[in-house]
Amino acid sequence: MTSDEPTASEIRDRVAQQFIEALPFARALGMKLERLEEGEAEISMGWQEDFVGDPRSGVVHGGVISALMDTCSGAAVLSHGTAPKSTATIDLRIDYMRGATPGQKITARSHCYHVTRSVAFVRTQAFDDDRADPVATATGAFTLER
Repeated sequence: MTSDEPTASEIRDRVAQQFIEALPFARALGMKLERLEEGEAEISMGWQEDFVGDPRSGVVHGGVISALMDTCSGAAVLSHGTAPKSTATIDLRIDYMRGATPGQKITARSHCYHVTRSVAFVRTQAFDDDRADPVATATGAFTLER
């Protein structure tokens, strides 16, 4: 006998996907959920001329990368096994390591590594397509509503 009831991981994945789709700025920036596992998320965003912060070099503005990393971090929190209902950023520290290569997609990878009763802690890195070293790294704290 089989059940049509969704599994916990299917529910978790649906909540995280809906989180991203509900954010108008995430849609405007063309964010795409690439991977979602328990406490981990990967979201990509293609290069667009409108994202450029330095017209001479074509490098994407840091605020765009910040938005990508923040959104990916939130998705990692929502995919955590404690099944939070919602989250919001308390603190996000970003270290910009280098300019992203113009014309390339940027991908953020987040890991929710510790959860307390009401706060989740996340580490995130953002990469472009051609280099193994990150464009930026971030650590953050997020609210956790269960």
